[in-house]
Amino acid sequence: MKPPGPARVGAIVLVLLSLLAVLQTTCAQKMDIHIFEPQGISFLETESTFMTNELADALTVSQNQTKAHIRFKPTLSQQQKPAGQQDTVVDGDFIIRYDVNRTLSGGSIQIENGYFVHYFAPEGLSTIPKNVIFVIDTSGSMMGKKIQQTREALIKILEDLRPEDHFNLISFSSEASQWKPLLVPASTQNVEEAKKYANSIQARGGTNINNAMLMAVQLLDTATREEQLPLGSVSLLLLLTDGDPTVGETNPKKIQKNVKEAIGGQYSLFCLGFGFDVSYAFLEKLALDNGGLARRIYEDSDSALQLQDFYQEVANPLLTTVSFEYPGNAVEEVTQDNFPLFFKGSEMVVAGKLRAQSPDVLSATVSGQLPTENITFQMESQVAKQEEEFQKPKYIFHGFMERLWAYLTIHQLLERMVSTSDAEKQALETQALGLSLNYSFVTPLTSMVVTKPEGQEQSQVAEKPVENGRTVFRHRAMGHKRPRLPGGVALHDGGHDVPNRKSGRSGPLIPFYEKLMSERNPDVGLLSGIVGDYLDETMEETSPTAPPPAPIQAPTFILPLPGQSVDQLCVDIKSTPGPLLLLLSDPDQGLEVTGEYKMEKAQFSWIEVTFKNPQLQVHVSPEHVVVTRDRRSSQYKWKETLFMVMPGLKMTMDKAGLLLFSSPDRVTIGLLSWDGPGQGLRLLLRDTDRFSSHVGGLLGRFYQGVAWGPPDATDDSKRTLWTRGFEFNATRKLKLDYQEGTPGTELSCWSIEL
Repeated sequence: MKPPGPARVGAIVLVLLSLLAVLQTTCAQKMDIHIFEPQGISFLETESTFMTNELADALTVSQNQTKAHIRFKPTLSQQQKPAGQQDTVVDGDFIIRYDVNRTLSGGSIQIENGYFVHYFAPEGLSTIPKNVIFVIDTSGSMMGKKIQQTREALIKILEDLRPEDHFNLISFSSEASQWKPLLVPASTQNVEEAKKYANSIQARGGTNINNAMLMAVQLLDTATREEQLPLGSVSLLLLLTDGDPTVGETNPKKIQKNVKEAIGGQYSLFCLGFGFDVSYAFLEKLALDNGGLARRIYEDSDSALQLQDFYQEVANPLLTTVSFEYPGNAVEEVTQDNFPLFFKGSEMVVAGKLRAQSPDVLSATVSGQLPTENITFQMESQVAKQEEEFQKPKYIFHGFMERLWAYLTIHQLLERMVSTSDAEKQALETQALGLSLNYSFVTPLTSMVVTKPEGQEQSQVAEKPVENGRTVFRHRAMGHKRPRLPGGVALHDGGHDVPNRKSGRSGPLIPFYEKLMSERNPDVGLLSGIVGDYLDETMEETSPTAPPPAPIQAPTFILPLPGQSVDQLCVDIKSTPGPLLLLLSDPDQGLEVTGEYKMEKAQFSWIEVTFKNPQLQVHVSPEHVVVTRDRRSSQYKWKETLFMVMPGLKMTMDKAGLLLFSSPDRVTIGLLSWDGPGQGLRLLLRDTDRFSSHVGGLLGRFYQGVAWGPPDATDDSKRTLWTRGFEFNATRKLKLDYQEGTPGTELSCWSIEL
């Protein structure tokens, strides 16, 4: 999940390094995080998977124009689980996201202690049209959940194509087949046809990667040669596979050579390896040889989201052939300064050393290619002023520029090792290993020792990640049968993407303390018994008993009506104009709630809440919760603790499964997957007096000019309700109140049907 605009890479590293330092020097669960950005902080938000309302007072966030301080200091009683358990409740992820004020020059240069870091993220550029071919593995090993998730992701990705884009689909198993003979525009009709095709793909046969990739390149070659594509557009190839080549050309090196020669530097190739058994080294070299990158898609419940998220990273190209230039007499040992593509939502970072006799002003020129013209950005930084700013005592991250330079250098050396010859690989490995040891970064070239606070008797060593993606751990037990990682220990990875299996994402410097080992201790139960039914022949006959009364049902909605003599209105849906319903819309609050209601099941298949400021969309189904923030999605299970604070909005979910969106000046929205009588998704509303006068929708109408008639003369449990020209017959009924979760409580309310 990304914040609006490109996320400051350096800033994220600052946060993690500060967090690691604190965790490694104290046994208490505490975080003390400082952020300093001379450009100014434009926005900041936090998210946690372990925070609850009980812990909320332990978190303080303060911010001014250039600095922010996030402090989390729970008491020991707040950390402990109930019933005197020794384990801590502070167990999970704590994430901080922020961005900086962007300048018209497109970036900024920071200097400290003889090192510089150049951040580049230009604003206001239009998206370049793209031509993309999706190359999808449909071999037998993709059968089941993999192919189903691939279909789901592909359909969603197709919906995100722009009308000016061109695309095609190639599916392959033992043979490769293309959806259309040519690339076609992403018109509504073509996208709908492609979605039907994607929905029909089946998994069977072997894996012929070579033929599929050459077919994709030939399609792009033909389209380019015959001038079928928009002028200045960008061509991309996306390969998704879960296995090694088994049909046709099966030698990985020959496939890499064939694809590289066919592409000839004209297009970028991105490879997605599905699962742990895929030959990731093969895919990584295939991508790096052709101007792209490789990612591993973890076979988990949110694999479809991982695919969609990766696509969003490359969905909006803004510049091609980006080049950074600095005066030769001013800098040396500069990290990578040429990039084939720059995408919206990303940030380019270049670091280097200043020469001993460098000028007083460090200048930089960044050039790139737009569809029809070249573009150049110029920027300057006062060396002495920057040095003074970052040497102030209040700036606690001294040496960060140097560490980021080392980190980028290591990362790029590791990438070069993938595509270089064996003769050069040893020299690159020696250089990367030396930097890793000097700056205490964990990389694929090093092992990681987990040290424990004094008094702990267990230690662990994490060896470098092996080829299939798993990390090997050695446990040295000394008096404990079940070793565990104590609180207060944090590890980080400075040069390799360490997978976070829980979220399905990976990235540099992700905390690597999530679960060092996983033990299974299944409870084995034995069910035995002797059942004997003895009937007394002389037993008297009894009259049949009346059937038990039907259980009280939970209504579809419970609406609190502010300012009314009746404070609770129960609403049930009996008929709808269609499955898609606009439940709430309040433009003044930037709020919209929609849902799909299935009459045959009498329940919602999904409900979606959308906020305009901050930009947030939450899509819930009975199975899971999907949170989308600026085109990046994360999936959570119901009853999974979540605590996210954004500018002007707080989102929380507790272990009872109640998902709440709250703000001091907004209506509180709640979502719940109810599993009691009348089970299904439920929408909750609180603080409804905060709706604006422009509220609308199926439920919004009940917050505009509601009028009640007197009780019926013959039956005081009936009365009439009017709102916006609609008349409803209301009846006093006993319903099940789901607002506090299962098992629910009885509620007497006026009930109407829509």
